[in-house]
Amino acid sequence: MKENEDLLARAVSKAARDSDFRTSLLADPKNSIKREFGVSLDGNHEVQVHEDSKKTTHLVLPPKSRYSDAERAEASTGASSLEFLKKTMYDPAQPRRDPSPRKRLTSSHGASIESIRSECRAAIKQALEFLNDAVDETGAWHCIRFNLSDPDIPRHYEKPPFVSALCGLAIQCSEEPLAKSLLVRTRKYLAETVEYPGLWRYYRHLPNDLDSTSLCSLVILDHPWISLQRNVPRILDNQDEDGRFLTWVLDEGEPDVVAKFRIEADPVVNANVIAYLGNRPATREVCRWLENMIREGSERNASKWYQDRVSTYYAISRALPWFCSSTEKLVTSLIDRVLALLDGSGQFNNVLQAAQGVSTMYNLGHLERLDINNHVDQLLGSQNEDGSWPELLAFGDQSMQFGAVGRIGHGSESVTTALCVEALERIHTFLG
Repeated sequence: MKENEDLLARAVSKAARDSDFRTSLLADPKNSIKREFGVSLDGNHEVQVHEDSKKTTHLVLPPKSRYSDAERAEASTGASSLEFLKKTMYDPAQPRRDPSPRKRLTSSHGASIESIRSECRAAIKQALEFLNDAVDETGAWHCIRFNLSDPDIPRHYEKPPFVSALCGLAIQCSEEPLAKSLLVRTRKYLAETVEYPGLWRYYRHLPNDLDSTSLCSLVILDHPWISLQRNVPRILDNQDEDGRFLTWVLDEGEPDVVAKFRIEADPVVNANVIAYLGNRPATREVCRWLENMIREGSERNASKWYQDRVSTYYAISRALPWFCSSTEKLVTSLIDRVLALLDGSGQFNNVLQAAQGVSTMYNLGHLERLDINNHVDQLLGSQNEDGSWPELLAFGDQSMQFGAVGRIGHGSESVTTALCVEALERIHTFLG
C-alpha cells in the first residue's frame, strides 16, 4: 500500500502544476492515473473529475447509505432482537462432519521432491474444486457460527465480508485458473458490500470494524475508494492514546451495541491494519508495540478475537515488509515462537495451525526451519475425500470474562481449506 500513499493528494497537486496532466485527468481519469502513477483502478467503477472555477464550486456528497433509516434504526437495537439476529445468519448449519481423509502415501519421507510437489499440486486442485462449489453465486464465502460452551445452541451459516477477505487473501498466491476465478467472484462480493468511504462490518447490528476493513481493502486494492485511500483518514482517526488501532469504528448514527469495554486494541487487528496502510508515521508506534509483544512473549491471550497464537504470528508475518525498524530480531523471535508450537513429533496441534504456521515461516523467509515432510504429511493426511479440510475454530471471542455468551466461535471447512491451499502453495514454491 505504501506506493499508493496520498495518491489522491499527489494527483491533485500535479494537476495544479502540470496543465497537460490536468487536461488528461479531466478527460480520462483512470488511464491518466495509471500512466502517471502506475495504479490501475477497477474498470467497473466510474471515476469523474470536476474542476472548480471562479464561478462554480462543486459540493461532493457521499453516497447514500446502503441501509434505509428504518434499517439503521432496527440495527441499532438488533443485538437484543432474536428476529433481527436471524437476518444476519442463515439456515441452521448441518452438524460438523466427521473427517473422511482421502487415500494417499503414508509418508513423504523418502519420496522425491517432484513426487511431493505433484501430490501438493493435486491436493490444491481438488481443494479448489471443493471451494468452487462452496462459494455461493454472489462470491460470498460461508462460515459457521457456533457456541463452544453450549452445544445445544444451533449452528448457523453466515457470510460476512471478513470471511471472504480472509479466504481470498489466502488463495491469491495460487496461479491455478480456478483460484483466479474464485478471486474474481470474491472481489465482486466485497465491492458490493463496501460502505463509503471504504469500510466494512461483520454483522449489520455491529459497527464497521478495522479487521474487516483492512482485509477487505487488501483484496480489492483496485477499487477507487481503496486505491485513492478514501478510507485512510477514518482508519487513522481510530487510534487510542498509545497509537494503537481500535477494533470498532464508532460513528454518530451507527449501531451503538458495542459496549465501551469492547473497544480494544487487538494485535492481529493491528497487524492487519499495518498490512494495508503500510509504513507511515501513524503506524510506527503500533509496529513497536507488536515487536515488543513478540520479543517479550506476551502475545499469549493478547488477542480477544483469535484464540490460537499462530494467528498473531501469521498476521504479523504478512505485515512484516511495512515494519519501519530493523526486523531481524523480530523475525528471529517469530521463528522461535512458531517452532515452540510443535509437539514432540514435530507437528502442529491441528491442520489449521499447521497451515498458518507454514505460511508464517514462508513469509519470514525461513520455511527451511520446518521439517517439510512432516507438514506435508499432516496437511495431505488431513484432507477429506471431497478435497476439503475439516472445520476448525478459526477465530472468535473465547474469553469467559463476559460470560458464556462470549464463547462464540467461527470456522468452516471452506476457511480451513483456503488456508491449507495457501500453505501447500508455499511448500510447492519452496520445493521448486
